[in-house]
Amino acid sequence: MSLPRAEIGIFGGSGFYSLLEGAEEFTVETPYGAPSDRAVVGEIAGRNVAFIPRHGRYHQYPPQAINYRANLWAMKELGVTRIIGPCASGSLQPEIKPGDFVICDQFIDRTTGRMDTFYEGPVTTHVSSADPYCPTLREVAVSAAHALGIPVKDGGTVVVIQGPRFSTRAESKWFSSEGWEVINMTQYPEAYLARELEICYTAVALITDYDVGLEGMPEIPPVSHEEVIRVFTENNEKLKKLLFEMIPRIPEKRECACSKALEGARMGV
Repeated sequence: MSLPRAEIGIFGGSGFYSLLEGAEEFTVETPYGAPSDRAVVGEIAGRNVAFIPRHGRYHQYPPQAINYRANLWAMKELGVTRIIGPCASGSLQPEIKPGDFVICDQFIDRTTGRMDTFYEGPVTTHVSSADPYCPTLREVAVSAAHALGIPVKDGGTVVVIQGPRFSTRAESKWFSSEGWEVINMTQYPEAYLARELEICYTAVALITDYDVGLEGMPEIPPVSHEEVIRVFTENNEKLKKLLFEMIPRIPEKRECACSKALEGARMGV
């Protein structure tokens, strides 16, 4: 069976299967092995959308074991040029509260050992990640959140830790003191790999907790997996509404720099 064509991609949890109208599942083969699961392709607001659960249908892949390259390549095989990446995240600042959304504009990579490039030679390729998130998609996400009355922060730095463990108190204090707003385990290399493929990408960070409890907030207990899932589930409908509001707002024509990320990036080419 030939693969369908989709314009917009979504990485998220298995709860998003119900988003798509007329959905069909497809196995997408990639040079990097199998994606986290079969791709589901359907429609939202008349736009063709592909969905892949980044952790797998049964959440069987922890963050350090996700095949990010296969997931991104599968989206490209389906024709996707824009990706929305909802992700459960912790707050590193008191003013960013559980249930808020943050539309990140920067990341700090604190992961180790992840396969994080498609360009391993023989042609050396240096892709800029100075501004790793698509400005057009970010603007769409923020305006959609405002239209729905959802608390949202326009911009913020996400520090991406290796996982699966949560931060120590010392690490969390360090991250917070640097002024970074959000902590997460999956944004790297997902966001950067999209840029290498000239795909627009934006994160939608749903705040589920205050990491290990911020300094000056001793009453906040350290984050637990149970608490993350509880808050994320409680806000899942709000996130779905945001996606439904975002997708019709995405311009059909791309005018951002994401689509030209490889221009001047290859040595001797």
